Amino acid sequence: MAFTMPSNEQPRKVLVALSGGVDSAVAAMRLKDAGHDVAAAYMRTWMNEEGGAVFEDCPWEEDIQNAKAVCAHLGIPFEVVNLIDAYHDRVVDYLVEGYRRGVTPNPDIMCNREMKFGVFRDYAKKEGFDAVATGHYARRLTHPEGTAGIREGLDGNKDQSYFLALVRQEQVRDALFPIGELAKPRVRELARERGLPNATRKDSQGICFLGKVRIADFLKHYIPDKPGEIVRADGAVLGQHRGLHRFTIGQRHGMGIPSNTDNKNYVVVAKDFASNQLVVAFDEPGTPGLYETRFRLRGLSWLGKPVTEAGEIEVRPRYRDPRFTVQFTPTDTDGAEIVFPEPQRALASGQVAAFYRGDELLGGGFFA
Repeated sequence: MAFTMPSNEQPRKVLVALSGGVDSAVAAMRLKDAGHDVAAAYMRTWMNEEGGAVFEDCPWEEDIQNAKAVCAHLGIPFEVVNLIDAYHDRVVDYLVEGYRRGVTPNPDIMCNREMKFGVFRDYAKKEGFDAVATGHYARRLTHPEGTAGIREGLDGNKDQSYFLALVRQEQVRDALFPIGELAKPRVRELARERGLPNATRKDSQGICFLGKVRIADFLKHYIPDKPGEIVRADGAVLGQHRGLHRFTIGQRHGMGIPSNTDNKNYVVVAKDFASNQLVVAFDEPGTPGLYETRFRLRGLSWLGKPVTEAGEIEVRPRYRDPRFTVQFTPTDTDGAEIVFPEPQRALASGQVAAFYRGDELLGGGFFA
């Protein structure tokens, strides 16, 4: 079945963000098949000009060649859009400063809000396009009053609505998700049926500009180590860490301290920047700082009308987590408190909670 839109919404021109992978390629194919005026662009967001060989694993040149080959096969225009400076300012700096301040950032969510549906969308509008499209596994909907919304992708194993939790209403109005109602195996099948040159290409993993590089090795180019003590909650010193920015709440490995005689593993439960101490405890249910039910949120963002009254709301605290019905209490226009029905493990400051009503995405916010 071809991708279609209600007749009163069909844009005249669509610019597809083509990554070089099969998902965005099939998105472009379906839009063209539906009769849209389609062009595609590869967003150039990183170049290996700082940090040396540590950044050489990002396959952007291969991505561009794959994207170009797809467009040639489909007979649609292709261009490379240079967004390197904006990406550095809006995503890389956010990532680095987050770790510098001791929080756990989510660059994928920020890239969607600031780049794909931010700078890239602005570029498309300036060039005369009516909408941008991506290969996200999510579904766009239009409410009776005319506002736009997002629903989960029908493929529960691939649903990416969580990563759209911070996009804004005006961004969604100009967004299309042509593969949101498909399962991933069907996307591959469609690509093979049409002979797309990247039909069997493996999905990319991780953050492109890191490639296969560990986050700690990337951060050492931006944040100097500041060694300190690794301690238990009772104050016992267990070892030395190289820098608090290298750790996140719930981390079990990379601390260099052995398990105890009962084979219980230590896990990070706090980072005390005042004393420069990394606080650890045993990884077991009920450990304070590791398992909590009550959390504060900041930086709330809503796709539609904000929720301003206390009550129940569904929350997905991490990408692969299920939705939980929580008690939601606004604290101000920018923040709220949520209480889970059962303790949650290792929800770190800076991570993003996504709000839902059934399968509809309502918005999101940062764990404080």
